[in-house]
Amino acid sequence: MRLAALLVTLLMALAGTATAAGPADDRVVDDRVVGGQRVSIGQYPWVVYVTDASGLQFCGGTLVAPDKVLTAAHCASARTPRNTRVVVGREDRKSQEGEVVRLTGIWVHPDYVSADQGADVAVLTLDHAVDYQPLPLAQPSDQELYEPGTNGVVLGWGRTTEQGSSSRYLRAATVPVMADQDCHDAYPQYDPDEMVCAGYPEGGVDTCQGDSGGPFAAGGKLIGVTSWGEGCAREGKPGVYSDVSAYAGAIEEQLNR
Repeated sequence: MRLAALLVTLLMALAGTATAAGPADDRVVDDRVVGGQRVSIGQYPWVVYVTDASGLQFCGGTLVAPDKVLTAAHCASARTPRNTRVVVGREDRKSQEGEVVRLTGIWVHPDYVSADQGADVAVLTLDHAVDYQPLPLAQPSDQELYEPGTNGVVLGWGRTTEQGSSSRYLRAATVPVMADQDCHDAYPQYDPDEMVCAGYPEGGVDTCQGDSGGPFAAGGKLIGVTSWGEGCAREGKPGVYSDVSAYAGAIEEQLNR
């Protein structure tokens, strides 16, 4: 599984745009962008990454309100506000650009058990509003964004190969939404009511360890949260993302608190 990784290296090479294992579930979790390329944080100001108190990055996330970040439940279920930070506005992880923000709260979807069983979404509440543009959530009415063949971008700082190192820089890749039947053929536990998968049948572009919790965006909206998969960019094993439109109501309740 790739719970916190994005496979940006091949994806960008193939499509020109952008799941890393989280601390709680490493059975099928992979966290990187494989098949992509480096991109500017200025182009994607809503992309953030999540660290422990020492600054170690382990997941990604998306700014969905000035003081709220959407990430994967598997990235947050074992965390506390005290030992977790969100880094916004930072393209190069070794730089001092942007902000390191503390949290005041963590909400994990109450139905979450494991990434491959769904409900793999969590909301982090920042201790202050930040001056970066949030990304709107996909809604149940946005089903055209989930049509097979729709291209979306995945982003993150995760591994760029399955056995490689995490990326120092933000990377992105473009991957197409796949048909639910193809996703189910790849993973029998795939649930089309709560998940969306994306990638190429031949592999080569994907998210990976370190990308978990990060965005899968299309049509100017967040349509997925990097969740799980088998390995990174393997043939016949696409990345699986939490379907944001399926959880939009529950997420928005948290945004309004």
